[in-house]
Amino acid sequence: MKRTILLLFTLLLFTTSAFSQGILNMIGRSEDFFKLLSEEKYTEAYGFFDANFQAKVSEDNVKQIWIKLAEKLGKLENIQVTSSKSQGEHFVVTLEGKFTNDSQDFLLAFDKTEKLVGFFLQPSRKGAAYVTPAYADTTLYKEKEIYVKTAKHSLVGILTVPKKAATYPIVVLVHGSGPQDMDETFGPNKPFKDLASGLASKGIASIRYVKRTMLYTREFAGTFTVKEEVMDDALAAIALARTIPAANKKQIYLLGHNLGGMMAPKAAVLAPDLKGVILLAAPARKLTDLIVEQTKYMFELEKDTTKAGRLQLDSVVKELNRSRITKLGTLKPDSSIFGLPAAYWVDLNLYNQVTTAKKLISQRIFVAQGANDSQVSVTDFNLWKTALGTKKTATLKLYPELNHMMIAQKDKSDLKQYSVPANVSPGVINDIAIWIKSK
Repeated sequence: MKRTILLLFTLLLFTTSAFSQGILNMIGRSEDFFKLLSEEKYTEAYGFFDANFQAKVSEDNVKQIWIKLAEKLGKLENIQVTSSKSQGEHFVVTLEGKFTNDSQDFLLAFDKTEKLVGFFLQPSRKGAAYVTPAYADTTLYKEKEIYVKTAKHSLVGILTVPKKAATYPIVVLVHGSGPQDMDETFGPNKPFKDLASGLASKGIASIRYVKRTMLYTREFAGTFTVKEEVMDDALAAIALARTIPAANKKQIYLLGHNLGGMMAPKAAVLAPDLKGVILLAAPARKLTDLIVEQTKYMFELEKDTTKAGRLQLDSVVKELNRSRITKLGTLKPDSSIFGLPAAYWVDLNLYNQVTTAKKLISQRIFVAQGANDSQVSVTDFNLWKTALGTKKTATLKLYPELNHMMIAQKDKSDLKQYSVPANVSPGVINDIAIWIKSK
């Protein structure tokens, strides 16, 4: 199904080794790549990708992605480089494509051999920019650069602390799925930046950091699990929180969004000194169930009632069901299932976040969910409520008007809502602050 292929394509992790030279060459290659696509020379364009990428995405996938873009945006009229920079071991080129009906930004990543290892669609820049929330009072807090470190990794982050408090609670912010910056930026929206400034304005410190999948992308080409993607760095950030002089060591919390919320109960087990965990838009079900639900929802939005459309949907759901594995069997750990290694699916499927949360004895739990969330639905909130509703240490709240990023939204709609600048609801900030301070 084209819509699903497009989603997977934007989530692919790029790989390979150190980048050294040829800046002008790669800018030129970027322009040549799009020229070939616009001329429908798909085989030649496909040859720009490295072998690792080609092992995951077929030439036909690339062709269908471009056809889908052309159906939506029209014919490509020109492509212009807007920025280029060295980023770790890669060279990254950002381009703006102007089509007959609209424009679209792209990001290309090259390795040192000038092969394409990443191709990402970027959110539209049409004047949309991050808006500082009214609840962020910069006179009340300060920020400094910090590093979340493990044995082989160093992730840049921000420590946000209240200025006037002699001691304060501290919250570690843990991302959702995919490559993420420290603000969990999507389009003009930065939910983690909102949370950090909002909580600091109310006397609560926070640590946020760039996700490993963004800085160490080459490590996610083969075998990996949620441990490498999320848990190791979350635990390292908790350890860092313990070293902040003015932080109340008895008031350390972890706030996880989406996948981060799903893994929060496990973090509470592995870091028993955590006072509590905050789960924002956290799945209560298996990841496969969520993706199937999301795929069906997007299919319904397109109102495709044809037999061919139904067969396409059934085919995607059938493919998704391959990810329900709980053991490798004859599969190799790095075998790709819907864009992720088999070992990842086994690891995630053997974990039950609801059962883990129920077994937490003294640690506090706050579950927050938006009813207009099209990615993690009210079904998940109800599962959390059924499991934790009578638990004295648990607080659960459903926000009727909020979406997946805890931002006010009139209805579920689709992902276009994220292109509109908005902020995390002040009600969510206030509720979290009150909950933390209630001890």
